[in-house]
Order: sequence, then C-alpha cells, then structure tokens
Amino acid sequence: MKLELLFPIHLREAMKNLEKLQDLEEIRVRIGQPLFLYTGQKELVLVQNEQQSIKQCTLLGNTFREITERNMFDKAYRITEQDLLEMQNYISNYSLYAWQEELRNGFLTIQGGHRIGLSGGTTNQNGRISGISYLTFFNIRVAHERIGCADKIFPYLKQVEGTGIHNTLIISPPGAGKTTLLRDCIRSLSYAGTKIGVVDERSEIAASYHGIPQNDVGPRTDVLDGCNKPEGIQMLLRTMSPEVIAVDELGTEEDFKAVEQAAYSGCKIIGTIHAGSMEELREKPTLKRWCDKALFERFVLIEKGEDGMREFKVYDNRWERLC
Repeated sequence: MKLELLFPIHLREAMKNLEKLQDLEEIRVRIGQPLFLYTGQKELVLVQNEQQSIKQCTLLGNTFREITERNMFDKAYRITEQDLLEMQNYISNYSLYAWQEELRNGFLTIQGGHRIGLSGGTTNQNGRISGISYLTFFNIRVAHERIGCADKIFPYLKQVEGTGIHNTLIISPPGAGKTTLLRDCIRSLSYAGTKIGVVDERSEIAASYHGIPQNDVGPRTDVLDGCNKPEGIQMLLRTMSPEVIAVDELGTEEDFKAVEQAAYSGCKIIGTIHAGSMEELREKPTLKRWCDKALFERFVLIEKGEDGMREFKVYDNRWERLC
C-alpha cells in the first residue's frame, strides 16, 4: 500500500513526496498539531504554502528554542478531527469494527508491513483496556526491507558445520532496526538451506497479506502470521519441523518459557529483545538465567548514531566481542 493513501485526499499530493524519503522511519499524526516525519537524521514537518509541500524543520538538538522554529510552527499544517476520521476509514478499509483485537493492543499492521500505533480515549472492561474509542494520535512506523543488511554479521552467527546458526538474540532500543535485521537474517538462512519457522505476531517480519508474505523471507521459510509467540512456537514445533524458529520482540515470561522449550527440543532460536546496552540486557532476570545456562551463544547489539547510521556489534556467550 502506498503511504499517501492513508491520508486525507486533500493532503495526498503533498504526501507523494514520501516516496523520495528513502530513510523515512516514522510519521506522527496528532489532532490539532503539525504533521511530523522522521528520517534517520532529520525531523520534517508539513507546511502550508502554494505547493503544500514537505519542508525540513530544524527542530533537533539545541536549536529547538530558536525563533525561526516558532515561525515554522506557525506555517505548519494542523491535523483536524475530519482528517483523523478520514484516515481511520482508510486505515481500516471502512471496517474499524473488524480490528477490535488490534485496537485493544494499541496497534494494527497494514499491507506492506507498516505498523500503526494508536492512542486516544480508551474503553475499559473489568479494569482492563478493551479498546480505543477516540483515535486521535497515530504513529505510522514505516516498514523497510533492507536486503543484505545482515551480510556483515551473518558469518558470526553461523555454526561451523551445517546450515544452521547459533541461538542468537538481536538487541536494541525501540526503532533502531531489530526487525529489519532479523528479517534479513531469516532470508539469508533460508536461501542458505535452513528450514525456518517464523512466528510473526504483529505481521512486521514477513508483512503477510491474506497469508502471503510481502517481504522476501526466503524459499524455505514458513510463516505463522498474527499468532502470539508462545502458542506459535508450540504450533510450529508440532507441525512444521523447523530447524530454526524466528520471533520478534520477546518480552513476557510466557515468551521466554516457550523459547526455552524450543531450544531444549533441538530447534535453534533467533529473536529480538529491547535493551539499550549489554549491561541493561544482563539486568533482565530471565536473560541472566539464560546467560548462566549459556542458552544463547550470540548477541547482536544495534547502536544508532547521531547521523542515523547503525553499528552492529556481535558478542559470544562469554560477552566477548567478535566484531
């Protein structure tokens, strides 16, 4: 899906410029506020002029309080309630009721693998969030398929013999590219001869549409789309005989238990987890247990520099850096 089709018709001409932003990462839509776009290095804002075009807004670092930025805000297009209602229809294909489970979780994934975070007024049932009744804030996370981005680290993940890999965890803060790197590792393994099962809980890895992966995850990859990780891992083990299981964003105790069971069943694991550093990773109780047991043999830390460039660091299970 072209991203401009998510926006009100009167903004689409301006949003066609999105295709020129190769490193676009996020689009932030907030009621009554400017429309922001984030690349690896810049923050952009939609301003109102004759062409209704996208121009750079220098709102980074110490320049935030400069008067020129205040002038830029004065020129910025402000998102209206009608804009949000139109976007809600386009995002849900006029069937918002069909996305109730996704609304309860606070996000939905659209064709192409783009994930849209949702905020606004919540509804509650039995003390728990049951949905979002007023959608007034959108965070559009733009999916990127960067084929070859794992080439540098891939040799450090492969086992000396065979086509498989070491149990591997990819680590980074949110938005640094864990899923993109995981996807390319899956693709490389699959083309190299490994049978892989992917539990794609949020449809971000394979970006399946009607069950068909839109991203290249390789010829030997089976995808279980929209399934929670614990159930998905067990289902793949029972039915698809994978050599490797790939999962994104491990977080709950149930996730960790399922991963342990799969690893002890002879299946290799490659997954991602949120952490800002190796020190932060060590502080997680479950990860400390895994490290004590040497369950994982490789750790890939992604660090994002001020220029937006990513640096990959690979460690072994003794926390010694390999590259």
